[in-house]
Amino acid sequence: MKMALQGPSGSGKTYSALLLAHGMTNDWNKITVIDTENNSADLYSHLGEYNVLPLTAPFTPERYIQAIEVCEKAGTEVIIIDSITQEWESILQIHSSLPGNSFTNWAKVTPRHNAFIQKILQSPAHVIATSRTKQDYVLSEKNGKQVPEKVGLKSISREGTDYEFTIVLDVDIKHNASSSKDRTGLFTDQPPIVISEQTGEKIMAWCEQGTSKQEVIDLIGKASDVDSLRNIYAEYPEYRSEIHELLLKRKEALEGNLQTAV
Repeated sequence: MKMALQGPSGSGKTYSALLLAHGMTNDWNKITVIDTENNSADLYSHLGEYNVLPLTAPFTPERYIQAIEVCEKAGTEVIIIDSITQEWESILQIHSSLPGNSFTNWAKVTPRHNAFIQKILQSPAHVIATSRTKQDYVLSEKNGKQVPEKVGLKSISREGTDYEFTIVLDVDIKHNASSSKDRTGLFTDQPPIVISEQTGEKIMAWCEQGTSKQEVIDLIGKASDVDSLRNIYAEYPEYRSEIHELLLKRKEALEGNLQTAV
């Protein structure tokens, strides 16, 4: 399971992640928190003897990747990355410090960020990533003028990062969680919940059901865009060699339909 919890400071993301993790593994010793939030993970040590791996600046993608590898080698079953926001802020800082053309400089830093995301997706451990949110705005026309309008909270991470996860839960300041993305169907069209260990048990039960190769093939056939195909490729590493050609053919078909429509 690769999932994300996003919410403002004080919404209880770390606490919720720990409860989820324990529900998924039922063994505190098999949980490791990669803590970038000034030792915030230590605040909940009364819950159990989980492991904490402090990560301090610089918060480069490479240091996150190394931390994940340490957790994997230690036999961690659930890795909590608390949080991934600092990695994206680090990428922005690196980009702004580069000389030359701002647009072309993205080609230098984007592969580093992508390597971090791929490390999460390809990890043999369950990963719960937390992310801070900020108020998001759009420009609306009012009396002939463009004025900013609040439209809710947005994760402080690269645009589209949330699409990489199987489940994304938005946690508000009252600790209520609702899904903004859910490929499992466990939380789709459900009222907000307060995350508990039972939530983790529910997710783990879904994981243990597994997905057959035929079901994955059916998903490829139903995919409506290339991003969906990328998600399928990332989510089912055990079938990659068998579905590679199918993915390419579906990608060509979708791109062909798009060109025809244009």
